Amino acid sequence: MNIAPITDATVVPTSGMVIRANTQLEPGTYFLPEGLIVDADDVILDGNGATMVGEGRRGVGVLVNGRANVTIRNLRIREYYHGIVARRAPAVTIEHNQITSTAEVEPNTIFLDIWRPATDPYGGGILLEGVAGGEVCDNDLQHQMNGLLTYHCDRLSVRRNVASYNSGFGFHLFDTSDSVFEENWADYCCRYEPRDKGRPVVGAHSIGHMGADAAGFLIVYKSCRNVFRRNFARLGGDGFFLAGRNPQGEDVGCNDNLFEHNDGSLSPNIAFEATFSRGNIFRHNWADRCNYGFWLGYSTDNVLEGNRMLWNRQAGIAVEHGVGFVVRDNDFQSNGHGILLWTKYVAAFVETTPDNRTVRDWLIEKNRFLRNGTGIAILADRDHGIRPVAPEDAGRPDLRPTGNVIRFNDIQDNRIGIHLAGADRTVIEQNKINKNVEADIRREDDRETVLGHNLGLRGAYL
Repeated sequence: MNIAPITDATVVPTSGMVIRANTQLEPGTYFLPEGLIVDADDVILDGNGATMVGEGRRGVGVLVNGRANVTIRNLRIREYYHGIVARRAPAVTIEHNQITSTAEVEPNTIFLDIWRPATDPYGGGILLEGVAGGEVCDNDLQHQMNGLLTYHCDRLSVRRNVASYNSGFGFHLFDTSDSVFEENWADYCCRYEPRDKGRPVVGAHSIGHMGADAAGFLIVYKSCRNVFRRNFARLGGDGFFLAGRNPQGEDVGCNDNLFEHNDGSLSPNIAFEATFSRGNIFRHNWADRCNYGFWLGYSTDNVLEGNRMLWNRQAGIAVEHGVGFVVRDNDFQSNGHGILLWTKYVAAFVETTPDNRTVRDWLIEKNRFLRNGTGIAILADRDHGIRPVAPEDAGRPDLRPTGNVIRFNDIQDNRIGIHLAGADRTVIEQNKINKNVEADIRREDDRETVLGHNLGLRGAYL
């Protein structure tokens, strides 16, 4: 075992060296297939610009296991499975490092597994497991599969890191809570999964899925009470992808997170996806030019306030079986739908999420809907909100949307202003509803709709 000497001079690292005191490396490029190991508390490892090179994208560049108050800075790391790994290392600080070319699943192959556990993680720049109170700041984590992977962590501070151009996840949270992610970049985190097997192909892999569950920010498995502020996750498979139900059907909700002043635009799929979760707040975010701006199915008590949704192909906000949402002071312009709400009978979900049997108790107020296909749609018995379900699955009374309120909105120059189908006790009051091309309000099989004091209606409802 090589142990770094205790000295004020710089140190030439050797493969597998153990560091037990403050150490500054001699600048240079070093082939270190066994990496470096920090094996003491209260240690600073300063790379001083040195470059560490692994072999065959295996192993770990710098390992910290069970040590507290360790700082790793100013290193350049490449060609390992993970660049830096810290496990059960409270108050670790990782700053001003450049990590790239870690282990990566071959491109244009698979749909990613977002549920991989800490025992079998994908490769990436930094892996934190069981870390409390750590800081990850000002690192360059681009051009690999994943930037930062976090498992079972809490009270992290993750700021000003760049994890763009990755083929998996820029920033990954698995059971990571009470943390702050601010001013990070995770643009172009995307991949492609070909699906043209057995079909005639024009060009290479002409049929497939763009995105394949890659995301700028992946947030899964009970990751709660986090703050995401002023981050960029544009042109990703998804921008921000939050999932609160695992493949076994277990409730692993990611609840009470705050998303504020983020940009998830230009995804081929969804800017902000957050399903089967409760109490998340989305405020002053941009979600433009995606398939969907927000997809928030089977979630409860969410707040969407002051967001911008422009030119999304299907919808600015799309939610199946959402309950108790507040949607206030948002801008919806030139989307297929501004807000698209619907129900569909799915036997497994009826049994496991009985509180979300239908769309109910929404407050939609003080928003601006301009030049959308439909401003607001609340529909029963739809698949993805746009196609009728099979007749045998339609007509269930308990799936009819109910008790939703639409008020103080500006709904103008859309194809259809408001579309109700199979909805009960909808309140539409004190809105400006004007110059919508086909209909200001279209009603089909609705019951007990309340229309009160709306400005601009043309008298006849279709």
